[in-house]
Amino acid sequence: MHSSDGSKTSIGGISRDRIVELRETEGAAFRKARPKSQAKVSNGLPGFFGGVPMHWMNDWPTPFPILVDSAKGAAITDIDGNRLDDFCLGDTGSMFGHSPPPVARAIRRQAGRGLTYMLPSEDALAIGPLLQQRFGLPFWQIATTATDANRFSLRVARAVTGREKILVFNGCYHGSVDETMVRLIDGKPVNRPGLAGEFRDLTRTAKVIEFNDVAALEAALKDRDVACVIAEPVLTNSCMVLADPGFHDALRRLTRETGTLLLIDETHTISTGPGGYTRKYGLDPDFFVLGKPIAGGVPASVWGMSDEVASRYAAYNRTKEPGYSGMGTTLSANPLQFATMRATLEEVMTAENYDRMDHLARRLDAGLTGVIDRYRLPWHVARVGARVEFICAPGPLRNGAEAETAHAPELEAAIHVALVNRGVLIAPFHNMMLISPATSGAQVNRLISAFGAVAAKLAA
Repeated sequence: MHSSDGSKTSIGGISRDRIVELRETEGAAFRKARPKSQAKVSNGLPGFFGGVPMHWMNDWPTPFPILVDSAKGAAITDIDGNRLDDFCLGDTGSMFGHSPPPVARAIRRQAGRGLTYMLPSEDALAIGPLLQQRFGLPFWQIATTATDANRFSLRVARAVTGREKILVFNGCYHGSVDETMVRLIDGKPVNRPGLAGEFRDLTRTAKVIEFNDVAALEAALKDRDVACVIAEPVLTNSCMVLADPGFHDALRRLTRETGTLLLIDETHTISTGPGGYTRKYGLDPDFFVLGKPIAGGVPASVWGMSDEVASRYAAYNRTKEPGYSGMGTTLSANPLQFATMRATLEEVMTAENYDRMDHLARRLDAGLTGVIDRYRLPWHVARVGARVEFICAPGPLRNGAEAETAHAPELEAAIHVALVNRGVLIAPFHNMMLISPATSGAQVNRLISAFGAVAAKLAA
């Protein structure tokens, strides 16, 4: 609903005045509960540009960042002693809980043996076969972030195909890989709004189409100039968009028909199961990328390639001129990563843990949907495995443009702060909630109850 001057009078079916009122009252309650934090950080952390060590810490909707004292399992405690049930979990970095015991033991053990030395440890002997068995691809490399892993995979794709362009889906998220920072605005490919210091036209080497649009995919690939399609199995970093039935089959068929390689980035959709969305739904990519939670919270990522791609890349390396490939970072493939990845793969990312996570995620999905139905809100819930989102718009959504339109920052910010005041933390940039192996049924019930209390205030 809009007024005659074009300003919004309601957002997500909620009066804007009520949203502003909620944000103000909940902001005051947040400050009152955190006098120590307010004294220390409300004017910014000293010495840091913008008052924070990383700029996105200012993007949390709370009046000032929560200053964490400790985190364990699926809860964090701030320096004022406030305990929060944590469903953000480092935006997937701690998807399996904070400091899972097997990972903590591996860190302690490796700390006495050295943290980095540009050589493999015995744990590396186990990692390769574990990755092969878990994710299906035969050849792997270790990096430090999913951004790195995606970037390196795309370099290999361009090397072996001799093609320059990549294809991305509108609304995608693949870290800070330059070529993926494109969007469709009014149907036209443009650089993503808000990029800092980017003077290049990224659309020169990247094509962008809508997710779930098979006709647009076929048209974009027909010229056979695309080296690789980089795709999340589910769009996850705004409002969640699930794949239409048959979309991934069409994606794989069309890429093969046009000699285009397919990269599946599972950094968020690893919530689906022990082998990710890829294993559960048989996607069969040429490249597989996983970052964030693969080492239980220690910075690490992996990228795998098919036997065919590996053979083509080996042949390319035999003929290219000598010199640095431009891929790799000194701290990648260090022994701390090996130790924590091994512990995570062997003892944390188990079928039993995923069964528990999925069970509680289903309960959360049903509970949030029940609240939405009770108050007749024009919202919906989306889920991929242990990852759940409430979306303040009707659904389901089918593409990135719809996801962008569904995003309601003012309303979502008010809800987030209100949930914090009721002891619940969810992801700051969207409405994502993760279930970890450490999450309890009582925590899920408290989240549903808190969401219901906030919804009641908004819908009153």
